[in-house]
Amino acid sequence: MFIQTEDTPNPNTLKFIPGEVLLESGTLEFKSKKDADSNNLARLLFNDDNVESVFIGKDFLTITKNTKIDWDSVKPALLSKIMEFFSSGESLDTKEEDTSSEKIKYNEKDLKIVEQIKKLIDERVKPAVAQDGGDISFVRFEEGKVFLELRGACSGCPSSTITLKSGIENMLKYYVPEITSVEAVNQ
Repeated sequence: MFIQTEDTPNPNTLKFIPGEVLLESGTLEFKSKKDADSNNLARLLFNDDNVESVFIGKDFLTITKNTKIDWDSVKPALLSKIMEFFSSGESLDTKEEDTSSEKIKYNEKDLKIVEQIKKLIDERVKPAVAQDGGDISFVRFEEGKVFLELRGACSGCPSSTITLKSGIENMLKYYVPEITSVEAVNQ
């Protein structure tokens, strides 16, 4: 098995591409060893004390390490753990996160605006963010402000604020004039 790795804009996060589908839909994020109890792969990776978070997408995973160690020191061990997992034939054994509209908050009068925002995010933003090993989700729209959650490599990335304000905000404002600003939230 050959696992590719790619740098991400976040210097503490590396994207691992095992060459197979990990999730049919949705994404998973584990921010602690306790969170990882429900997922065999994440639990295995969190056995390394240098791992701070694990994000699993359709065909990749991103691992964020602590800032005290460099990638040259931790990457070989993580690659070994990932290969061990896939060689074992174990299932990912996980419940995918609920990305349904049930947790999306908005005023009923803003339904058309929210649908427009979600479509733009799904079609124009998510694919680009996934290229960098992350994900972005619409959280809510209120009083002209769009609230988005950045996850995976994007969470805590030094360039995420610039991407959010210069890229995403400008694009959304262009297509949806009712938007006054875009803000990141931590869920």
